[in-house]
Amino acid sequence: MRIWVSRPEPGAGRTARRLAERGHAALVAPVLRIAPSDGPPPAGRFDGLILTSANAAAPLAGAGLPAAPVFAVGARTAERAARAGLHPVLCADGDAADLARLVAGHVRPGGALLHAAGEDRKAEPAARLTAEGYRVTTWTAYAALAETALPEAAARALRDRDGAPPLTAALHFSRRSAEIAAHLCREAGLSGAFRALAHYCLSADVAAGLVELGVAAHFVAARPSEEALLAGLAASD
Repeated sequence: MRIWVSRPEPGAGRTARRLAERGHAALVAPVLRIAPSDGPPPAGRFDGLILTSANAAAPLAGAGLPAAPVFAVGARTAERAARAGLHPVLCADGDAADLARLVAGHVRPGGALLHAAGEDRKAEPAARLTAEGYRVTTWTAYAALAETALPEAAARALRDRDGAPPLTAALHFSRRSAEIAAHLCREAGLSGAFRALAHYCLSADVAAGLVELGVAAHFVAARPSEEALLAGLAASD
């Protein structure tokens, strides 16, 4: 298949390479771009550092905070944290609920936690941990900025005018990127072509965002990981 990868870099390039290893052709056309935050990191000592996105790993490593255990939501985020020099790194290998349970297994209630996250983020796991008695500080470590127009490569492929095999599927790694992709396609007059793709979604939340826009999800990963998402391609062969 030829598959649209709309997630931001550097993740998009890595996903494209993994698709090529599986015999698929990737169209890398991100609808989001990662930008550093202007806000300084909070001062003080924390009992644990929380990462729900790999994009926050490098900013957290560069923040100069006292050493503390790092709790990562998934394997890719844990890997990026370790490569950035953070340690020790513990991996929940799941979703926000799994991450909250991991933290609770290592830090006593009342402990101080720092959640390094993006500007656009969900309430969990901070809300759950706060309710359980933890003192959670959230630091906006980066922003994911939406493109103002559909990338030209995606527009040409959806119009079947780029001389390459037809675009048949799209991978969606976040609800926001999926919704932005749908919005930009609508603005470009390509809603029909977008809906006709087979949409592979990282989670039920990502799929729900598409369904609310009238776009059917072809596949929803059993767990929110790239491995589980790509497994859906094999199931569709």
